[in-house]
Amino acid sequence: MYLDKFYAPCTLCPRNCAVNRLQGQRGFCGESAELRIAVANIHRGEEPPLTGLGGSGTIFITGCTLGCAFCQNWQISHSGMGRVVKSDEFAAICLALQKAGVENINIVTGSHAIPAIVTGIAQARTMGLEIPVLWNSSSYESVQALQEAEPYIDVFLPDLKTLDSDFSARYFNAADYPESATAAILAMISMKELRYGPCRQALESAKTGAPIDPDWPLILESGVIIRHLVLPDRLDDTRAVLRWFAEHAQGKALLSVMTQYTPIQSPKNRFAQELPKRFVGEQEYETIQNWLEEFDIEDGFYQELVPDDSWLPDFVRTNPFSSELSVPIWHWKQGFINIES
Repeated sequence: MYLDKFYAPCTLCPRNCAVNRLQGQRGFCGESAELRIAVANIHRGEEPPLTGLGGSGTIFITGCTLGCAFCQNWQISHSGMGRVVKSDEFAAICLALQKAGVENINIVTGSHAIPAIVTGIAQARTMGLEIPVLWNSSSYESVQALQEAEPYIDVFLPDLKTLDSDFSARYFNAADYPESATAAILAMISMKELRYGPCRQALESAKTGAPIDPDWPLILESGVIIRHLVLPDRLDDTRAVLRWFAEHAQGKALLSVMTQYTPIQSPKNRFAQELPKRFVGEQEYETIQNWLEEFDIEDGFYQELVPDDSWLPDFVRTNPFSSELSVPIWHWKQGFINIES
């Protein structure tokens, strides 16, 4: 695959570790050139135009370009949980998700594995993958690599965690996160315009001549949704992100404000114990709503305030999430689950 050039020396993220991952060397992300996956499932907890009626087909990639102290997926991002899959198995996972009725393939945290993932997506396309592919990332990735991967991606789903370099240096191990992430997001916006289409159930109904319910949701087929996780006691970060969105992305992308911060002490970041040990509060929630009005931001989503951790994933389990949110299709210990591979 021509994108293997990014593995040797590795320049897939702004760290530019320059190790030769094709020879098994590992940089900050902890991964060689082999693709490792933890879980693939039908996920019903994404934004409405991603979830639709069929759910989003999430594939969680092992490893990460960041070291966030409050990472909710630390078992796979920091602790290496997952197993190696070749491109044919990756393609089979995509097709199994499509067969299960999902609206899209949602690649979670794949910035460090772009060449292997693109190879797998390309193979899946030749085998009949027709649904959109989502790129769900921290935004800490190379603009050049994103541009090379763009033909294989339909929707970008980047985080914009903070614009405070001191904070990102301490808690993400990346002082350059603000400038790198905003550069990546602006590149994504330049690549994909917002476009919606019918959900899969509507498409299937159209094929058979069955009636189409006008209340069925539209699905995002192209575009960018910028996600921001609100941290308790750090609302200045959120205000800065809202201002940046209003100035640089309003009308070109959607905003998703997330309030699911959960006190987690990552075993891989020695500063984790300094972070807030509570959920986002009602007053903070109201303040952010007022700021959205102040900046005249209407295009997007605002997560309801649910102050508990019952939804937190455990990737040791076959179904890492609650059964209300998730249906497992593939797991790193068991492979395919109750389906024909």
